[in-house]
Amino acid sequence: MDYVSKRTCLGIPLVHIARGRMEDGRYRRGVAKGWIAVGDIAFGVLFSLGGVAVGGIAFGGIGAGVLALGGVALGGLAIGGEATGIGAIGGLAVGLYFAAGGLAVAWHVARGGLAVAAHANDAVAEHFFSADNLSALLATCAHYAWPFLLVPVLLVFQALVRRRIEPEAPDGR
Repeated sequence: MDYVSKRTCLGIPLVHIARGRMEDGRYRRGVAKGWIAVGDIAFGVLFSLGGVAVGGIAFGGIGAGVLALGGVALGGLAIGGEATGIGAIGGLAVGLYFAAGGLAVAWHVARGGLAVAAHANDAVAEHFFSADNLSALLATCAHYAWPFLLVPVLLVFQALVRRRIEPEAPDGR
């Protein structure tokens, strides 16, 4: 079952849901591409959900995006078993600016079982991760996340280019 919304924005469907299926005795993964994408492999400009998810907000076994959540997460703010990003929270957290988790490695602030950073498990780290500092933490994420905002822009560009290059099927699909 595939669902592709009839409404589009910039030539990209608003919603695309793609399920995998069996073809000739082999499993074919469902690849979804849209502003909101759900599938085995999902490329969503705003939101994606799937085994492999790439997009603005990505939830998946492997997730990449501005906000990424998953077993393996890569993004501006990454949360997962293995998280890598500007800010990272997870069992193994590697953050450019901050990290929190079992093994936390960051340039500036880290907090965790084993923390490596300029301020690791000290008063500065305690204050950084406190509820009083939440607004500053979010501002830091927003300030350093602009390169990751390019991910959705590049996805849109790629989709637009592919739509112009790919020939239309003879049966109109």
